[in-house]
Amino acid sequence: MPLSTASAPASGADRIALVRARALAIRRSAFTMVHDAGLGHPGGDFSAADILASLYFGVMRYDPGEPRHPDRDRFIMSKGHCTGAFYSVLAQAGFFPEAQLGTYMQPLSMLNGHPNRNYLPGIETNTGPLGHGLPVAVGIAIAGKLTGNDYRTFVLTGDGELQEGSNWEAAMAAGHRKLERLTVIVDRNRLQQGDRTEATNGLDPLDDKWRAFGFHVDMIDGHDHAALIDVLGADPSGRGKPLCVIANTIKGKGVSFMEDNVSWHHGVPNDDQFAQAMKELI
Repeated sequence: MPLSTASAPASGADRIALVRARALAIRRSAFTMVHDAGLGHPGGDFSAADILASLYFGVMRYDPGEPRHPDRDRFIMSKGHCTGAFYSVLAQAGFFPEAQLGTYMQPLSMLNGHPNRNYLPGIETNTGPLGHGLPVAVGIAIAGKLTGNDYRTFVLTGDGELQEGSNWEAAMAAGHRKLERLTVIVDRNRLQQGDRTEATNGLDPLDDKWRAFGFHVDMIDGHDHAALIDVLGADPSGRGKPLCVIANTIKGKGVSFMEDNVSWHHGVPNDDQFAQAMKELI
């Protein structure tokens, strides 16, 4: 049967309003999960929330009732430590009950600290060790090209993650094979564990690097839902090369004491911080 973006209204304004509401719900849910579990990576969850909401409620085609549908678009969460946001969007999209989010990181829970495709529907591949998601996505995109299937493959990477050389081997293969139905999204919050990316192992000029590997590159505000839907939803047919979207984001976006604060790469709020964040996330 034909697939469509789940729960997406037809009109642009209504769709953006839905995506905005979903992104807010992702942040609230992810922070609750981290608070209750005493573990997690909320800064990266928050920088990626608008990207995930735009993909799942404004761009991708999938059927949560048939999660392995052969014509589905594929999404890989390469920055696999940000499971608070990822599990939240999967639950909102209908892949499993939202009530299950309350088991996050509990013993024997299906909601591990890193996503596992053997545990939950909607997860294409296990991720967590950084630098693995893009190589897998390239393989999936090659398979689609060889079989003539028109599904699209999206992969979300962290910017610090791009210091892993495996990403650039995969990028070289993708550019060489002109995988126009592959889209790499870089969550460019400029912070990684412990410090800024440019102080650790500089990435700039990041756009020129991707172009040199044969990608078309768009740089956008990663919190602008209209821009995300416009760029990610554009028909790739005839582009002749893969797409890299450098989404400029803010780590901890939406909560004043978390924004652009490296200590929230991995951080657990106390009860007062949690209460303050819930007041701000409205």
